[in-house]
Amino acid sequence: MGAAGTARASALWRTGAGVLVLTAVAALLSLSMGSTGWAWPWPLSEGDPMLQHILLEIRAPRTVGAWLAGALLGLSGALAQGLFRNPLADPYLLGSSSGAAMGVAVSMVTFGWSPVGAGWLGQLGLTGAAFIGSVGAVLMTISLAKGVVHTLRLLLAGVVVGVVLGACSAMTMLLVPDIMRPMQAFMLGTTGFLSWSAAALMAPVLLCCLLVALGGARALDALSLGEAVARSLGLPLGLVRTALVLALALATATAVAQAGLISFVGLVAPHLVRGRVVVTHGPLLALSAAVGGLLLLLADTAARWWWAPQELPVGVLTAVMGGSYLLWRMHRS
Repeated sequence: MGAAGTARASALWRTGAGVLVLTAVAALLSLSMGSTGWAWPWPLSEGDPMLQHILLEIRAPRTVGAWLAGALLGLSGALAQGLFRNPLADPYLLGSSSGAAMGVAVSMVTFGWSPVGAGWLGQLGLTGAAFIGSVGAVLMTISLAKGVVHTLRLLLAGVVVGVVLGACSAMTMLLVPDIMRPMQAFMLGTTGFLSWSAAALMAPVLLCCLLVALGGARALDALSLGEAVARSLGLPLGLVRTALVLALALATATAVAQAGLISFVGLVAPHLVRGRVVVTHGPLLALSAAVGGLLLLLADTAARWWWAPQELPVGVLTAVMGGSYLLWRMHRS
């Protein structure tokens, strides 16, 4: 390894360590943030069953769940940008998040599932319905774009599919007003419904999707050099694309089913990683997941603090923060 390679490896390790430290600090802040303001959690919870319940059954699962949901979105964003070779690609532009929301709405109407107090069966059913809707939306986008070669056509098709499915979700809410309140929370994005069962569901999904993504990292590196180069290396592009699209859809669907439509996390996280260190897709995918978890955890803490004791929808806050960041990057470049 030459001097340049050593410098890149050193920057990669420093970046990873920095993300871990910041995540630990963000988790501590999240555990310390309550409806009455900031308070160090552990001394307050000693000897008080009520405070212990609040810490262990409300703040802790929300902290873990927010990080997992953000990690799923960060991973899906990095997958979308690598798979479609476009830095503006994210689950929203490809329609998968709108499809996942449509699946959640249909499951609420058909089976009566709700994220509020849902047990294992309800959480699994919501995630399965969101996955079906997400995969269907992505396949519809690719079909309308006639493949993934023409990125402009792909993005336009994704926008169309997202708008249509979003309108269908809104129409479903109007036809069945009983689901309007939980679906409104989904549309704005919220971590208030997260529980230990939701975190236990998201954790293995994140692990499986990350393993599939890392398995296709070499193909993504080759695709970044062009379709012809990737084919000349003898890579099974059809199989790899299918596996990565399914991983993207599953990661997006799981995050949406548990936390709603949270924008810009999947788009911004890979950009933050690339802005800090030059990496291939293997480290990029892992770091994007970690940065996505960190971003959503910080945003969730800020959303609870901003208007305490009321909460600002975390999806609104991530949209403002993510949009401002991208505008700043555009201004600088």
